[in-house]
Amino acid sequence: MILYLDTSALVKLYVRERGRALVRKAVAAATQVATSRVAYPEARAAFARRRREGALAERALRRVVADLDRDLPSLVVVEAPADVARRAGDLAQAHALRGFDAIHLACALELARAGADTAFLAFDARLAAAARSVGLREPGTTRPPRRPGVKAP
Repeated sequence: MILYLDTSALVKLYVRERGRALVRKAVAAATQVATSRVAYPEARAAFARRRREGALAERALRRVVADLDRDLPSLVVVEAPADVARRAGDLAQAHALRGFDAIHLACALELARAGADTAFLAFDARLAAAARSVGLREPGTTRPPRRPGVKAP
C-alpha cells in the first residue's frame, strides 16, 4: 500500500503534535510513502512558523529540516503537471478546497489512477472528507463503498 501524506500529516513525522502516533503507525504499515512536491516548501513553512511562535528552538528547527532533507529521497514525490493541476482546480471548486490541498488530492488520485493501492492521510477535515468522497481510503481501512454519482479514481 502506498500511503499518501498531505503536509499536515508529513509534518507530524518531525514535530510532536496530536496525531503523530497515527502517522507513524500508518508509515510503518505502508510499502511506500508519497507526497506532492509542494509538501516540501509547505513543511518548511510550518517548521519556520513553529520557530517564530517559540514552539521550536533554533537547534530543533535545524534538526527537523535536516531530517526532512534526509528522508525526502525515500519518498515517492508526485509532480503536478498541467493535467494534474487542472484536476486540482476542479477538485478545489467541487470540494471548496484550498489550492495546495487540492494539489495534494489530485496527486494522490494520480497514484490511484495508475493502479496503486493508495491510502490518503490528512488532518484537515475538509480535505479528508473530499478524499473519501472521490474514493480514496484512510490508512487501516478498506476502500470506501462506491456511491452513486461519485467517479472512481
